[in-house]
Amino acid sequence: MGFLARGDDRALGAPYNTAMADSGELLFDEAEGAEAGELGRYSTGILPSHVLRRLIRAHREVVAAEEFDPAQIQPASIDLRLGPIAWRVRASFLPGPHATVLDKLPNVLMHEVDLTKGAVLETGCVYIVPLIERADFSARVSGIANPKSSTGRIDVFTRLITDRAQAFDRIDPGYSGPLYAEISPRTFPVLVRKGSRLNQLRVRRGSPQFTDTQLRRLHHATPLVDGEADIDNGLGLSIDLRGHDGGQIGWRAKRHTGVIDVDRRDALDPLEYWDPIMGHPSGSIILDPGEFYILVSREAVAIPPDYAAEMVPFNPLVGEFRVHYAGFFDPGFGFEAGKPPAAHGVLEVRSREVPFILEHGQIIGRLVFERLTDPPPEVYGQGIGSHYQRQGLKLSKHFRALELRA
Repeated sequence: MGFLARGDDRALGAPYNTAMADSGELLFDEAEGAEAGELGRYSTGILPSHVLRRLIRAHREVVAAEEFDPAQIQPASIDLRLGPIAWRVRASFLPGPHATVLDKLPNVLMHEVDLTKGAVLETGCVYIVPLIERADFSARVSGIANPKSSTGRIDVFTRLITDRAQAFDRIDPGYSGPLYAEISPRTFPVLVRKGSRLNQLRVRRGSPQFTDTQLRRLHHATPLVDGEADIDNGLGLSIDLRGHDGGQIGWRAKRHTGVIDVDRRDALDPLEYWDPIMGHPSGSIILDPGEFYILVSREAVAIPPDYAAEMVPFNPLVGEFRVHYAGFFDPGFGFEAGKPPAAHGVLEVRSREVPFILEHGQIIGRLVFERLTDPPPEVYGQGIGSHYQRQGLKLSKHFRALELRA
């Protein structure tokens, strides 16, 4: 897929080099200061895995009452673990600027659920779970959270809450305090336990801007999609509703299914939980209100090793549907140096109030890119057990592979 950016053009990203990422050499301009050296070649951006490990060992920025599991550390994020209890609440809430989560809890609490031996979270219910990790952020460090891919693909609505929060999935610079997950299974009941990992946290230093002009330059040097790039406030992704020779284009979730154990891989028969959707000659599909779909992008995508991307919330002016609970695209997703983009974006889609017709090739979301402070020593799909590298239409890791007509 094209080539990595030239080493002398930092706006385009330097060539990826594992030894460089692991070394203790100064990989930044001296003008950026000694603190930047701890973070990599840049003083601002998303913190990569080796920097996160170093900070965790020093009990800085993200801390926990228990030892971290090495498997929690992803190329540009940390998986967050559920604590030992969950609170069933009457409704979702934000504490607001003058209250903590525990201040607000008595007004909405229904009952407490013990997670130490595992418990089923029922569909249509809302739970608040204290996480094992907590934030102890420096003044210029902030965080953004999202459900893990395996969480979004089973339609488990999961958001991060902090004390005094005015928005979900955000940790303000300088925040020091507990973290909570709001969990609401929408289609399937799920079995969770203490230590289950449903959402993930990206840690950012500073507020670096990445413009469309920079994105075009990056795509020119290192193609981000196959074919022409639609760049306008991010990189547009469109929907594939034709498939190949009228083959499968997606899945629609069944209702009233069995429980999904979020920690078990390759355990379930897909056809007990999903109905395959085959392509129609019209190249369109009608989304039924309240139904949950797994579809795929028309474009193959590649995220260079020194960048990360996020699927931004969809513009409601374009259609009555929500795309992609699990919005993080990791460094190296679909990327292989010298080869075309190799992975399609799998999209969790839910219609809202009315039936809505999606057409083949319709733009359904945009990827916003951000630079890392340093390339991680291992990228997505490379030695970290990634389930979705080089993916096409793929269900979550909980389901066994099923061969259907292409």
